Amino acid sequence: MAKKAEVSVEERLRALYDLQLIDSRVDEIRNVRGELPLEVRDLEDEVEGLNLRMDKLNDSLSIIDDEIKGKKNLIEEAKTLIKKYSEQQKNVRNNREYNSLTKEVEFQELEIQLAEKHIKEFKAQIEQKKVIITETKDRLKDRTAHLKHKKGELNEILKETEKEEEALIDKSLDFQKKIDDRLVKAYLRIRNNVKNGLAVVAIERGASGGSFFTIPPQVQVEIASRKKVITDEHSGRILVDAALAEEEKVKMNKLFAKLSK
Repeated sequence: MAKKAEVSVEERLRALYDLQLIDSRVDEIRNVRGELPLEVRDLEDEVEGLNLRMDKLNDSLSIIDDEIKGKKNLIEEAKTLIKKYSEQQKNVRNNREYNSLTKEVEFQELEIQLAEKHIKEFKAQIEQKKVIITETKDRLKDRTAHLKHKKGELNEILKETEKEEEALIDKSLDFQKKIDDRLVKAYLRIRNNVKNGLAVVAIERGASGGSFFTIPPQVQVEIASRKKVITDEHSGRILVDAALAEEEKVKMNKLFAKLSK
């Protein structure tokens, strides 16, 4: 495997800071996108759940309708039997037959009363379910509209930033190749261990960027000389001087402007 060309410490520091600026730009893009992908996924799950609920509610209404039809058929059958038994009572020869037919008539009348009671209960269930269906329909309409809006937001952001993000990731890999593996590993380790992802920072007002700990003047002089890679003893971040940082920011901002077009 071909060895990397020997580069000066200053060139390494510039490459490291450029790498940091590129990766920070990717972080910014992802922060703009923020929680939108998760929001969209949650909304999609909610809409799917509401659609399933609507299907189940409509299925249960069909089942109840069938139950009502069954009870109405039972009532018609009972009325037919009552009519039949009543006709037979006219032709009975003794009280025992008459009483037996009377019991049959009473039984069918009870069957009618019970079926009518069940029909009334089923109709009450239908009204309750219709209320739930209306509420679910309204919720579904609201969530579907919200999902459409959030998807539009996400698609717009993706359309604006996806190409730039991919180009930046490629640039990040390119810059990693310019730095020796040991430094890249150190950079990635530090970056993964800090909340804001800043592994390389400039000195600001005598302290490392994002830190309140003052860097001794002698160390600041060493950093400004760009003769060796120096890390902050408190945060572990790699330090560069403010002048170098400003120069690289100007250069990289031109690159970012080009990639965002």
